[in-house]
Amino acid sequence: MGFLSSRRNRVRIAPELDDQELGRLLKSLRATTRTGTIATTDLCAAQMSRLLDQEPGDWDRRTHRISVLADFLAASHLPRSWAAREPGNPDALVLHAWSEVAQARAEDRRGDMADAVDGCLRAAELAPDDPAPWVALLRVARWERWRQPQVFGVWNEVLARDRWNREAYLTMLAYLAPEESGSRLQVLDFVDALGARMPANAPCVGTELTAQILQYHAILDRGGYEALVARNHWSQGTAAHALERVMHTWGQPGFLRHAKALADLNLLAYALVAGDRRAEARTVFEAVGGVVTAWPWQKGGDPLTEFEQAQRRAFIGA
Repeated sequence: MGFLSSRRNRVRIAPELDDQELGRLLKSLRATTRTGTIATTDLCAAQMSRLLDQEPGDWDRRTHRISVLADFLAASHLPRSWAAREPGNPDALVLHAWSEVAQARAEDRRGDMADAVDGCLRAAELAPDDPAPWVALLRVARWERWRQPQVFGVWNEVLARDRWNREAYLTMLAYLAPEESGSRLQVLDFVDALGARMPANAPCVGTELTAQILQYHAILDRGGYEALVARNHWSQGTAAHALERVMHTWGQPGFLRHAKALADLNLLAYALVAGDRRAEARTVFEAVGGVVTAWPWQKGGDPLTEFEQAQRRAFIGA
C-alpha cells in the first residue's frame, strides 16, 4: 500500500505532459494573466514566442506546444491580442485561430469562423513550410463540418509538410466518424491505410488505438447487455490486433519519442485495463509515471479517480 500511496501523490493532469519548458510557461502564464494589462500581453507574447522559436524544424513538438497553449488560453484575451499586435507573426495567427476553435468547442457554439480561417491562410503564406496553419485550419474545417473534398484538400497540405502529424490524424479520425461527417467504413479505411505505411513509433501511432477506444465508448453508450460485456471488445477482431501490435513496444524506454508519447501511453493503459489485461498494464502505468490525460479516463467520471482506480486494479488485482 505504501507503493500505491506514493504513486497516488504524484498522479496529476498535466497538459504539457513531459515538456518541462512548456509546463513552466503555463505556470508563468497562469500567474501573469491575472493582471490583464497591456504589459501583460507583451510579456506573455514574448514568452510564448521564445518557446515556439526553440524548435524551428520540430513540427511535432511545435504542434504539441501550440495545441496546449491554445486550449489553455481559449477563454483568455491573449491570443486575440497577440494576433492583433503582431499581424505578421504566423505563430500568433495560428494560436489565435486554434484557440477560437477550442473556445467554440468548449461552449458547443457554432458560428462564423471567418477570422480563424483568414488567420490560418495568412499564417500559411508567412510560413509556407510550417504545417501548423494547415493543422489549425483542419480543426476549423472539422468544427464547421466542411464538405469532404475541402477537408481532404486541407489534409493534403498538412501531409505535404509533416507526413505523420499526430494532431492532424486525430482530427481527421474524428471528422470521418459517423457521428460527424463520415461513416464507420471510412474510419476503417482511414486506419487501415495509415497502418500499412506508418513507422511503428511515428507521432500519429495512437490513431488506431484511439479509433478502437471511440468504438468501445460507443458500445458503453448503448447500455444494456452490450455495455455489460463491453470488455469483450478488446479480446476480438481489430481491437485485439491493435493491442497486440503495440503493447510489447510502447512501454519500452525510449521507443516512443514524440511530444505526446505520454498521452498515447495513457490510451494503452486505459485499453489494457478495460480489456482486463491488468498484468500487461503494469509496465505501461510505470512508463506513464502518474501523468494523466483527461481523455479517455474522463469517460467514467473524474479522470484522476478513474486513473487511480485502474492503476490499483493493475497492481494489486482489486
